Amino acid sequence: MIKRTLYFSSPAYLSLRNAQLVIKLPEVEQAENYPDRLKQQAEITKPIEDIGVLVLDNLRITLTQGLLEALLENNCAVITCNAKSMPVGLLLPLYGNTTQNERFRKQLEASLPLKKQLWQQTIQAKIANQTAVLQECTTEEVKCMHKWGGDVRSGDPDNLEARAAAFYWKALFRHIPGFTRDREGVSPNQWLNYGYAILRAVVARALVASGLLPTLGIHHHNRYNAYCLADDIMEPYRPYVDRLVFQMSGRYDMSKVELTKSQKAELLSIPTLDVQISGKRSPLMIAVGQTTASLYKCFSGESRRISYPEL
Repeated sequence: MIKRTLYFSSPAYLSLRNAQLVIKLPEVEQAENYPDRLKQQAEITKPIEDIGVLVLDNLRITLTQGLLEALLENNCAVITCNAKSMPVGLLLPLYGNTTQNERFRKQLEASLPLKKQLWQQTIQAKIANQTAVLQECTTEEVKCMHKWGGDVRSGDPDNLEARAAAFYWKALFRHIPGFTRDREGVSPNQWLNYGYAILRAVVARALVASGLLPTLGIHHHNRYNAYCLADDIMEPYRPYVDRLVFQMSGRYDMSKVELTKSQKAELLSIPTLDVQISGKRSPLMIAVGQTTASLYKCFSGESRRISYPEL
């Protein structure tokens, strides 16, 4: 079942009642000029089991401990945003699988050659999807992308990922003067940052559900990064965000740095984007779960290939 992404940008009091998220909107309740019919809608309920991602984007949102416990027990990812409405925190459950200990051990025992092979597959899938985005969104010649994708060796010692990325970003946003992919760069970098934060939360949530440690990556290693494995596994999914942002760049004024409500709404649809994986169409959130499940099979010796989406 596809889980819902809930986004809160206004003051709200969130609590738990009968396995339901109870949403109270104080600004609506206290408004003197609102009709009673509208005030009656100031309290809304949503089933906890239907929620996959919760985004909190207002300093005046209050959550009860009981609600947080219920969300985490249902493997919900909770994202908090700063005053600029950019995601800055991610809360995940400690235990998401009944065979957690065994799965941790398999992950920890994964050999270096296996990790290098898995990284090779990851970069091949990423470059293939980047190539598909360029073919769909631009008129660029992509023979070099096909070659780089085919030449990726175990562990990507030639760093073909970086070579492909340099070509990809220059070609995809050629219509935007001065664009380079940088967190603090010109628009639409802020849209990419926001979209990747949502994607990262979806991947981290799926890893926990598969009984894996999001911290222990197959390639990324950073003592300050708690989600190295999520950053690894999300790589082939990034082009889905890139394509969405490219489409948005033709509809919105990019001179404004802060994201609007409509822009956030589009980026919050990322978990429900239609993707193809293992020959079938699926919402992105479901596909990510298939990817993380296949990753565990690689760690346990049941398989040698990760299941990634194909654009």
